[in-house]
Amino acid sequence: MFIKRIIKKICAKIIVFFGCIFYQKKYIRGRWFEEPEIFSNGYKWILKGIFYQKFLGFNRHIPWPVGHRIDIGPASFIHFHIDDLNNFWTYGTFFQSGYAHIYIGQGTYIAQNVGIITANHDFNNLSKHGKGKDVRLGNKCWIGMNSVLLPGVELGDHTIVGAGSIVTKSFLEGNCLICGNPAKIIKTF
Repeated sequence: MFIKRIIKKICAKIIVFFGCIFYQKKYIRGRWFEEPEIFSNGYKWILKGIFYQKFLGFNRHIPWPVGHRIDIGPASFIHFHIDDLNNFWTYGTFFQSGYAHIYIGQGTYIAQNVGIITANHDFNNLSKHGKGKDVRLGNKCWIGMNSVLLPGVELGDHTIVGAGSIVTKSFLEGNCLICGNPAKIIKTF
């Protein structure tokens, strides 16, 4: 039992060592790396990320381990708490951060196939994008599957976005459930 724990700790340190070669060290910490269990999510993400990002080239420009089935714009425009690294492993999620910043509050969960959009196409010239607007998600929000958040949207803390919703305006008050197209408040908490 003791020897198994030592071997797991050594393996975890080796994975982190290689992770620090390929990623910025500040992203190889937090709750996903607290337990030196080599089969926990954080360590799996490092190994998968090195393979998909660095060898196969999916999301190569991102300085943290990220899934290969999502699309992310410039990493410097995305701001999140390190404990929420899990949001970058959901399938089909699209972070359009090339035109403005995306701020993700601590403890927020983003489901599969969510689109966070910072700029729309210019209506006069569809081959160009209009001016970008920051998108801000409060702390402990939950963005349901297949939802889209449009440019300039701000959500207050504890906002739940129902699956398939299109969020076209801000809900700064938080503590609410919003759903629909366009999204509107269904319930307050």
